[in-house]
Amino acid sequence: VQLQASGGGLVQAGGSLRLSCAASGSISSTNRMAWYRQAPGKQRELVARILTDGTITYAASTKGRFTISRDSAKNTVYLQMNTLKPEDTAVYYCNLGWGLYEYWGQGTQVTVSS
Repeated sequence: VQLQASGGGLVQAGGSLRLSCAASGSISSTNRMAWYRQAPGKQRELVARILTDGTITYAASTKGRFTISRDSAKNTVYLQMNTLKPEDTAVYYCNLGWGLYEYWGQGTQVTVSS
C-alpha cells in the first residue's frame, strides 16, 4: 500500500489550502483515513479522521475550520483547511488503516505566515 499526499504550501494567515492523499494497493473496503500533523519539536497529532461509514472526528484545534472528506471509490482523502493560523504550520501526514494495519504518506509541508 502506498499513500501519495499533495497540496501543501505557503499561505498567509486567514488563507486556505486543500490537501489530497491518494492510496493505492491492496486496501480493505472498510478502513479509516486520517490526517495527522507534526510541528517542529512537537509530537505528531491527529487533525481529523474519517471512517468508511462517514464517521468523522476532528481535533479540537481544527474543528470548525478544517473539513475532511473522502472518495472511497478512489481511495482518496481530502483536507480542506480554512482560516489558517500560524500555529497550523506543520508537516501534514495522511494515514490509512484497518485492523492492525496502518500506513503513512510521505508528509507535505504547510506553512502559515503571520
